[in-house]
Amino acid sequence: MAPAPPAAPPLEKTPAAPPRPRRDLAARRVGWTVVTLAALLAAVVLSLAVGARTVAPGTVLEALFQGATGPDAEVVREMRLPRTLTGLMVGAALAVAGTALQGITRNPIADPGVLGISQGASVGVVLAIAFAGVHTLAGYVWFAFAGAGLAAVAVYAVAAGGRGGATPVKLALSGAAINALLVSVTTAVLTTSSGALDEFRFWNVGALQGRDAAVASQVWPFLLAGLLLVASAARGLDALALGEDVAKGLGQRVAAVRTTAGAGAAVLTGVGVAAAGPIAFVGLAVPHLVRHLVGGDHRWVLPLAALTGPVMLLASDTVGRVLFPPGEVPAGVMTALVGVPFLVVLVRGRAVSA
Repeated sequence: MAPAPPAAPPLEKTPAAPPRPRRDLAARRVGWTVVTLAALLAAVVLSLAVGARTVAPGTVLEALFQGATGPDAEVVREMRLPRTLTGLMVGAALAVAGTALQGITRNPIADPGVLGISQGASVGVVLAIAFAGVHTLAGYVWFAFAGAGLAAVAVYAVAAGGRGGATPVKLALSGAAINALLVSVTTAVLTTSSGALDEFRFWNVGALQGRDAAVASQVWPFLLAGLLLVASAARGLDALALGEDVAKGLGQRVAAVRTTAGAGAAVLTGVGVAAAGPIAFVGLAVPHLVRHLVGGDHRWVLPLAALTGPVMLLASDTVGRVLFPPGEVPAGVMTALVGVPFLVVLVRGRAVSA
């Protein structure tokens, strides 16, 4: 009887290839990050070079890195560099704050202005001008921070009362109520003080011109603190997007996530409003754009929002400088003019997600 043939060796199992959609999403995220970095670099160069006095890019580099002298170099170092740095910080702060607030409330129209935090900063500045004798942009910073922080605490305290705690609907309603109250306080102070009205009107328009290195140096530590707070809540924000019950089932402490991200958003709003005044639309539009590009994972959305916000703000500021020379259109006006049509296109294309 012939011996049985030897058994064939077992086939080695090859690891399954990752699903193609996931690989495509990862490639898209990396691609859009590279594109955004390139756009940010271009926005910075244009912000330093373009204005009432156009400076060649080579002169900009010489002024920054080789200590060049002359009128153009002085314009770049003394005026445009602090302005550009302020724009970078304010754009990142407002965009990340808006992303965090939309995640906390699960409300697609939530931003620092809608929830009353920006108005709280405005009240702080009004009171500083009218009663504390503060008349400089650097002096406004601390009062704007205090106002934004107190407004955020008030909104959360009102929303947390009663049954159910601080639900998304209650946060939105309490934000609207606190915002209306703060608008009334601002109006009451301004109608009784013409001097405060004149100074506040200059600050309230929302602009980057006139911001010097002192303003930038005061706000950057708070920017870093706010970014770290929001970043630490990224996984919790992803879980919240699935609903509170699901988030709790995944082991997330919903109240802690909302408190951490909300505190970070309040600090970042204080940074933006204190440094540049209330600039609208960055915190509302940028999160929707970024989610449309890279999906809803906050580990990608938050960093890309921090890059996209400065692009939008610096581009708006640069266009405002050259639109009606020798005057300037404030950046806050330009963000609305540029951003509103863009968001309308996203809405009509069903690209806006909650």
